[in-house]
Amino acid sequence: MRCPFCSQPDTKVIDSRLANDGDSVRRRRECITCGERFTTFESAELVMPRLIKSDGTRVPFDENKLHSGIMRALEKRPVEMEQVEAAINRIKHKLRATGDREVKSRQLGEWVMDELRGLDEVAYVRFASVYRSFQDVSAFQEEIKRLQGSSNEKSSSKKGDR
Repeated sequence: MRCPFCSQPDTKVIDSRLANDGDSVRRRRECITCGERFTTFESAELVMPRLIKSDGTRVPFDENKLHSGIMRALEKRPVEMEQVEAAINRIKHKLRATGDREVKSRQLGEWVMDELRGLDEVAYVRFASVYRSFQDVSAFQEEIKRLQGSSNEKSSSKKGDR
């Protein structure tokens, strides 16, 4: 690491500590030449895969777009920001875990719907209506019936667990 004061390339690490909940390392350094001390932060740079849109174009993953889409679906719904952030982190983890350089945007949309289904059913239907381009009320009704069917399956399996 080059010294920011005298630009010499030799510095030594005096102290290292975890920072940002373990997502980065804070290092206290000292320049061997001028003796000045400074702090650096080190974190892993994880490259997110590109998204392949339905028309075949490839775009970089945009976390802000993901966040705004989820927030739009959750508008005026009783969901805490911690839950939203955790859902976004799970989606990003799934993206990285594929190990692929490119992922179809349709897959990302399915992951978003899975997370929204767990956070808030109204937000899930809102997102699904736009994502799946519902054309009429019957499409909403079909999705709600599917949602109710999966809710009934969950509640009956919980009763069977007793």
